[in-house]
Amino acid sequence: MEPIRKHEGLVYPLNRANVDTDQIIPKQFLKRISRQGFGQFVFYNWRFDSKGELREDFSLNQPKYEGTSVLVAGENFGCGSSREHAPWALQDYGFRVIIAPSYADIFYNNCTKNGILPVKLTDEEVQALIKNAEGDQYHLTIDLESKKVYDNKGFDASFDLDDYKREMLLNGWDEIAVTLTHADKISEFEKAHN
Repeated sequence: MEPIRKHEGLVYPLNRANVDTDQIIPKQFLKRISRQGFGQFVFYNWRFDSKGELREDFSLNQPKYEGTSVLVAGENFGCGSSREHAPWALQDYGFRVIIAPSYADIFYNNCTKNGILPVKLTDEEVQALIKNAEGDQYHLTIDLESKKVYDNKGFDASFDLDDYKREMLLNGWDEIAVTLTHADKISEFEKAHN
């Protein structure tokens, strides 16, 4: 995984609560056997019409959000099934950071295991970011080292993330990489028990 220390990116506002994993990546696209290639199907039922054509009335399809990497959404983001495909799709689309007031627990953990930083801010802070991003192109900086979210217009907020998840994201480690940080001890154990 790619480490996240400080990320500056274009913000996409999804002013919806209770966005579930079926809305993030519909079930018909879960047949792939690798983690890549899901991004093209993210929010499929909102982004595309029944003929598979991009819908002009869905905001993510607007040119001003091309290249977005920060998603700001309403409460309980990622609810529904526990499929890991949802963070895979969001990451493959280009999102590196998600900001919301709350998340479904399994989705939240799947994000940190797959290199996406899920930031929790208050509902008021999230609504301020959504309002800013609905206007002109809006960029945020998310600094994982200092646990701050800020812009160049005066917005500044702090967030918390437990130390284990923070260390994984700062170093770009998945759970296998974390295990391999103990390779010497594993080898010693194997030698002692063979």
